[in-house]
Amino acid sequence: MTIRRNSLPSSVVLAGLLLLLAAGAAAQQPAKPKAKKLAAHSHPAEPPVVRLPGIPAYHAAPPNAPLPSTLPASDFTDPRVQTAYAMAARIKNVLYQEPCYCRCDKTLSHTSLYSCYAGTHASVCETCLMEGIFTYLETKKGKSPGEIRAMIERGDWKSINLNEFLNPSRY
Repeated sequence: MTIRRNSLPSSVVLAGLLLLLAAGAAAQQPAKPKAKKLAAHSHPAEPPVVRLPGIPAYHAAPPNAPLPSTLPASDFTDPRVQTAYAMAARIKNVLYQEPCYCRCDKTLSHTSLYSCYAGTHASVCETCLMEGIFTYLETKKGKSPGEIRAMIERGDWKSINLNEFLNPSRY
């Protein structure tokens, strides 16, 4: 009586063993870092942040690429905040070139007044609201970002009465 074994052909067994060995060897090798693809074109470096003694951070030149939107005015319920954010949306490049005297550059790592309106910070900070409205009004009068910056540094923004800006639909 002959006993017949159910077995796979030896070539199939050998191929399986080779696959297992190859997989084990690959698992033991450290992963090679993937090469990073460079962009076909890159934006020029953004203007540096200016940091001078006694003056909060700002950019001395406009951005080299479009800035992201400020938060929508409709995100807020306080009409003064809505007004300031509606104004900010129209002058992002100017805000980018202005310092913020609430000193959020030190506490929140902001790089200009624009940073305050890119997030919710301005909505809870009267200094940011007053400076943003002041910057908008002076821009509409034809003042340059440099002229406005000098006025902000003198404290001219403190003349803004936020209660005069209760109608955001005007802006």
